[in-house]
Amino acid sequence: MSARLNTSAGHVTLVGAGPGDPDLLTLKAVKAIASATVLLVDDLVNDAVLAHAAPDARVVYVGKRGGCASTPQVFIEKLMLSEAQRGEHVVRLKGGDPFIFGRGGEEVEALQAAGIAVQVVNGITSGLAALSSLNVPLTHREHAHGVVFVTGHAKPGDSGTDWVALAHTAQQAKLTLVIYMGVSGAAGIQSALLQGLPGDTPVAIIQNASLPTQRHALATLATLQTTLQTERLASPSVIVVGYVLQGLQAVNAPQSSFALQSAQR
Repeated sequence: MSARLNTSAGHVTLVGAGPGDPDLLTLKAVKAIASATVLLVDDLVNDAVLAHAAPDARVVYVGKRGGCASTPQVFIEKLMLSEAQRGEHVVRLKGGDPFIFGRGGEEVEALQAAGIAVQVVNGITSGLAALSSLNVPLTHREHAHGVVFVTGHAKPGDSGTDWVALAHTAQQAKLTLVIYMGVSGAAGIQSALLQGLPGDTPVAIIQNASLPTQRHALATLATLQTTLQTERLASPSVIVVGYVLQGLQAVNAPQSSFALQSAQR
């Protein structure tokens, strides 16, 4: 049974700040940011987004970035709760979308259990923005009947994704795989995916999606790890695997670097 709503307390809005380009904010996100009295801001949120905040709003940076020291999730949830209980309108500002690898589900559960009103404002996730910036779709009637968003970074103590099973499913069902936080574990992911997908399956790695610093490289599944090393692509990057990438070499993407690594067919 859920806790009774505390109507005397403040409230929390989880806001997706999008992939990085501040122009990709939704109007609803802008309104929420402008009305906040306290903003808890993730590390990957573009500073330009904070231009929409009220001058007297308190901004607290609670950075979370893979491979770096991060603010503990338990601390963030306690901070949201304590500020809301003081009557503040708290905006938890996250890169991408709060409900796609943003731990938004955990935060909603914690707030609802304490009786705090919470609302979610969606944002454009980097997996969508990354391919869209290259004029490539996630789904296609000929090449991809669906898309899977999957994390390459398992929770400590968790065995993580069964990449071999996922590869077989993707091959049989014509699915695009969009892998978040997969750079550090790319070698293992590549090895496992090759057990169910052909080595010549197209792959794209997109770093800093939607930002002026965006770079990307095109590879095949057989050359994924080599391409990452050769092109010196690092986090934050999205790895996309699937046949929607066919023909990408013909696309003109002037703001992205482009490298083609092709396995022998």
